[in-house]
Amino acid sequence: MSSPPKWFTDAIDTNYDDCTVEVEGCPIHYLRWGDRNKPGLVLVHGGAAHAHWWTFLAPQLTHDYHVVALDMSGHGDSGRRKEYPRTLWAQEIMEVADDAGFIGPPVVVGHSLGGLVTIVAASLFGDRMKGAIIVDSPVRKPDPESEEGARGRMFRNPKTYDDLDTALEHFHLMPPQPCENDFIVDYVARRSLRKVDAGWTWKFDPAVFLQVDIRPMSDYLANTHCRVGMIRAELSYVVPPETGQYMYELLDRNAPIVEIPQAYHHLILDQPLAFIAAVRALLSDWEHSIPWRRTS
Repeated sequence: MSSPPKWFTDAIDTNYDDCTVEVEGCPIHYLRWGDRNKPGLVLVHGGAAHAHWWTFLAPQLTHDYHVVALDMSGHGDSGRRKEYPRTLWAQEIMEVADDAGFIGPPVVVGHSLGGLVTIVAASLFGDRMKGAIIVDSPVRKPDPESEEGARGRMFRNPKTYDDLDTALEHFHLMPPQPCENDFIVDYVARRSLRKVDAGWTWKFDPAVFLQVDIRPMSDYLANTHCRVGMIRAELSYVVPPETGQYMYELLDRNAPIVEIPQAYHHLILDQPLAFIAAVRALLSDWEHSIPWRRTS
């Protein structure tokens, strides 16, 4: 395994608060960094992931923001539900933001499945959000984690392994992709597992992939009520250029699309600093520009 660079070790050594808030009878766990007197920023993970996918990135954003990252229900260290409608995950985002005590409406950043949930939040609760950044999340087809959960075996029946090392050997990114930052993959993998009587198993609930929403994602995206920005990975088949263009049209051609060079779908792992630069650029632009809206 390659040696982690200083920026990474400094980030994971940064202190954060472990917090929990109850949403519709379910405990929702989240992490918090930074000055509570700064504007709020919420980070939302993808399917089968968790808040610690952001631990090495969140400190890069605390110069200007009070940052939180949540475990959506059925993920990480949050509780489980019988069903997981995206509308309820969107509610969890907003209640975490309320519990964090942000000084104003937050910006929400969501990757993959988390980006789709962020779109739902921007549609249902956009008047309570300053903006939404959608990270390699497709609207035209299922997100990659749900697609694998429905068709493949990777997420269907999470196995239990005798020891941690064996479990770590079975951690794979979905969809599959190369990632030269093996120290990051190892970091998130170790925080994807929990100890049970029989050994080690994955934290996520496989039921999160049994989608219960019937409203098309295109409807939510076309009816967002806050500023929206999009980030896509150059080498991702999940959001090819034509899908990004379709989403751009749904947003009245009023949302910047930033492409991260030489990045695959899990761009926050394989190009983390380029991703942070893109987020900072979008947020900086929003501080001094006014969105254009088509009137007819």
